[in-house]
Amino acid sequence: MSMLYHIVTYGCQMNVHESEKISFILENMGYQFTPNREDADVIVFNTCAIREGAEERVFGNVGALKKLKKSRPELVIAVCGCMTQKEETAKLFKQKFPFVDVILGTFNLHKIGEYIAKAKNQKVFELWSEGELDEEQGYNRSSGKNAWVNIMQGCNNFCTYCIVPYVRGREHSRSVENILSEVKQIAASGQYDKITLLGQNVNSYGKDLSPSVSFAELLRLVTAANGDFKVGFMTSHPKDLTDELIEEIATNDKVLKEIHLPAQSGNNRILKLMNRKYTREHYLSIIEKIKSRIPNVKITSDFIVGFPTETEEEFEDTMSLVEKVKFDGIFAFMYSPREGTVAAKMEGQIPLEVKKQRVNKLLALEKKIQKEAKKCQKK
Repeated sequence: MSMLYHIVTYGCQMNVHESEKISFILENMGYQFTPNREDADVIVFNTCAIREGAEERVFGNVGALKKLKKSRPELVIAVCGCMTQKEETAKLFKQKFPFVDVILGTFNLHKIGEYIAKAKNQKVFELWSEGELDEEQGYNRSSGKNAWVNIMQGCNNFCTYCIVPYVRGREHSRSVENILSEVKQIAASGQYDKITLLGQNVNSYGKDLSPSVSFAELLRLVTAANGDFKVGFMTSHPKDLTDELIEEIATNDKVLKEIHLPAQSGNNRILKLMNRKYTREHYLSIIEKIKSRIPNVKITSDFIVGFPTETEEEFEDTMSLVEKVKFDGIFAFMYSPREGTVAAKMEGQIPLEVKKQRVNKLLALEKKIQKEAKKCQKK
């Protein structure tokens, strides 16, 4: 009789890619995927801690398995990822959901197969405070014609609203050799027409290597691999987006003319409170450089509204930035306090109703801009 597994993934593309790794590990253990969690012998929740809503969904969905676990004690339930890398949250899982068999974080994710095997006899609760990048290749790629390639992990920026440096650690770049080996393997398979390089801040790639390697240099090396594929990347931090990188995107036919460049706010005081390390003027100057050098470029962005102490006038600065740039798409979020971050302790937290009004207003503007862009394309 087949052993079956089911994975529930929350959050970013990095988590999607890591679930591809979990899938590979489980299938090497003899498990087969099932889309129905009720039929599974192993259920894995790969969690996200970036926003409160994602955490609430995880708690709700894990809690809903209590009856299933009671009726099938042999079922193994594992929770991993960014939520459980936070020790207090991991302990809360252990206390609130004693039927969960395996709890681990981000640094020891590659051990999940070993932990699941152990869980048949004992519960496993293990969080590593740090860890090296997992350089082993092996993924059940599940994103169609796109293949994710992780080039680095962690972040050194410490934006005041962001939990990533605490749950992913400091920046660690994968070696050029290992990245190129994986890219060549993907290209040789002939199954993918797109390779997307992943990192919390790809523009910082290679700064910790010796000798250092710039992200633009890595793009040149990756696109030199034989094969009919295009290369994309995400995500970029404005403070590290160099002229060299803009030039590489402009002149390299294998690099997609797409840049996701999170602005987060259009107001300088809020940007400073966020610790973003650039101003509105600097951001707009980067956009101008990109558009002048890559006329057909597609630029998308992220925004956070309702950051602590943000006034209506400061929010309007974000609106005017979006109006000025006319992005090809934006993601807008209400500020969500993350325990352990600087912003969560700030005074002047904005009421939820105000945040809702602002995010709806920003999304309405985005919709209007996209509608106008489509009209222009038809002319």
